[in-house]
Amino acid sequence: MRAVLWDMDGTLVDSEKLWDVSMHELYARLGGVLTPEVRESTVGGSAGSVMATVYSDLGLEPDPVAMAESADWLHDRTGELFEAGLPWRPGARELLDALLGAGVPMALVTNTRRVLTENALKSIGRHYFSVSVCGDEVENAKPAPDLYVRASELLGFAPAECLAVEDSVTGTTAAEAAGCPVLVVPNDVAVPRSPRRRHIESLSGATVADLRAVYAGFA
Repeated sequence: MRAVLWDMDGTLVDSEKLWDVSMHELYARLGGVLTPEVRESTVGGSAGSVMATVYSDLGLEPDPVAMAESADWLHDRTGELFEAGLPWRPGARELLDALLGAGVPMALVTNTRRVLTENALKSIGRHYFSVSVCGDEVENAKPAPDLYVRASELLGFAPAECLAVEDSVTGTTAAEAAGCPVLVVPNDVAVPRSPRRRHIESLSGATVADLRAVYAGFA
């Protein structure tokens, strides 16, 4: 395990609860009601994929300009919610501290746009990450592998040398497609099992040695 590649929303911080708020408000603006099933389908998605889901669900004309405006509003509103600070997922901060102390390089790999990610890093702490790669900085966001491929390249390692930590189906699919073994820490959405995934209930109490053992188990 040469490096650890971290998803952000739902994995490091419990920001999906804030996305819940802004998504419900967006639906109200567009004249609809967000169902739990549709909300679940958008977890971990990119701006483009989320808007495609929203407009299809509401039966709205998929006008690119209108969809872009809605995406901008959603990110601006979520940014306002982020300003109050982001709640950590159990054990996440402690594990970041341990990895940093052990000299393990880390990257933040998120579908969230750069502007909003920079906002989030004020709460999380940018000093943990050697690099960060955002959904609006690659041709194809998660579930495509581009983000994880780019992050590993920037760190100077092959994807197979990096352990990805994810909470969503979308993110886990992306990491797996890039060639990363994946540690899955489910939050609100169940993630199916596969040979390249290991599941744990929580990061609480997890150590650097635990991550190395998980990675070694894929050999």
